[in-house]
Amino acid sequence: MLESEKKYLFIVLIHAFIGVAMFYVPFFPKIYGYSIIFGGIYFAVKNSNQNNEVLYAAAYMVGSEILLRMTDGNPIYEFSKYGVIMLVLIGIYYSGISKNALPYWLFLILLIPGVIEATYSTDYYGSLRKMISFNISGPLCLGISALYTYNRKVTFSQLGEILLAAGLPIISVMVYLSLYTPNIKDIITGTGSNVEASGGFGPNQVSTILGLGMFIFVSRLIFNSRSKVLLLINLIIVFNISFRGLMTFSRGGMLTGGMMIVVLILITYVKINNSGRMKMNAMIAFVSIAMVAIWLYSLDQTGGLIQKRYSNQDAAGRVKESQFTGREGIFNDQMIDFLGNPVFGVGVGINTENRIKRTGLELLSHNEIGRMLAEHGALGVMGLLILALTPLILYLDNKDNFFIVCFVIFWLLTINHAAMRLAVPAYIYSLSLLKISLNEEKHPVHRE
Repeated sequence: MLESEKKYLFIVLIHAFIGVAMFYVPFFPKIYGYSIIFGGIYFAVKNSNQNNEVLYAAAYMVGSEILLRMTDGNPIYEFSKYGVIMLVLIGIYYSGISKNALPYWLFLILLIPGVIEATYSTDYYGSLRKMISFNISGPLCLGISALYTYNRKVTFSQLGEILLAAGLPIISVMVYLSLYTPNIKDIITGTGSNVEASGGFGPNQVSTILGLGMFIFVSRLIFNSRSKVLLLINLIIVFNISFRGLMTFSRGGMLTGGMMIVVLILITYVKINNSGRMKMNAMIAFVSIAMVAIWLYSLDQTGGLIQKRYSNQDAAGRVKESQFTGREGIFNDQMIDFLGNPVFGVGVGINTENRIKRTGLELLSHNEIGRMLAEHGALGVMGLLILALTPLILYLDNKDNFFIVCFVIFWLLTINHAAMRLAVPAYIYSLSLLKISLNEEKHPVHRE
């Protein structure tokens, strides 16, 4: 076994062990959580962010967010978003930002009126600060991260390592879930999202991070498995993460991960030469066989219920009335507030308060697009257009970033089914703005 293979296997096993420790050792989640915080800061400051250390530290933080939420390892529930912001600000201090990042300054400015509007409009019975923080921390994390990554130069291999940093804690999540529900057949009794198979946590969020993990390690199968040992290690990881993701019975994250994989394969296939395409054909066949095997195993373990779930059927095989588990009702409610307040919106968090008044139910939004429209009005529309169009425009001069479209897909689909409850859609979106080169020359850090 080569030294590089030993090193890779070692870090994979370390993170498998972390998953075991998170499950069995009561105090370990706090140790792990605080180690990520202080370790990330030390890593960036010690090196003065000369090699974009904050990108690696932030990637690891967003990859571990679900695990720390499951086990109460973070200081506060929303900490990962603030942690990413803190790390990125350290990076900005040492390395500056591009003078051309004006779209994201504008995006951040467009958020302000909604916050001001909320302070004048609410009679919310809870904490105004918590209400605003819950809804604005995701967009704020995205905007600040985007300022740092806008046209920042990294190599293709460095981007692969950044993704690996996000993927390693997802291995720990996979192991934790395996220990939490070792026998899937005992807990799968219907076709609804399954909290037990999600470690006692929200299936939607767990599915999101596992879908990303599936994509990350499939990408490593394609680009970073040059030996049979690495191929086998990555294949085992993909199989287990994909299986655990399917067992959450939450479709959004897994469909998103699957679409990212398809798009990555298509883009890669178009860009490589004929010799590379011959190898790629073999890899496509290999990945396809693996995915079929995962699906067949999942069918067996669930008695066919997983197929009914993805066919939008209940356990008896009847098609469900709602394709989106009732989320379309929340979106329709958001459109009421948008149409009633089309310029500035109702204010951050006020849509939830209005929904309580109208329906008597405290239903939080799963759709960030609807929330932006309802709470920020036309300014929200402008903000969303900035986010959607900027990376695609940059792609015209950044063809070596094979991942751009995949990252934008992840952000767009995730905010449609899980809003911005997690830091990960904000951070992954920001990676779409990186300027990628295929060569390995190191680019000096400089302020623009």
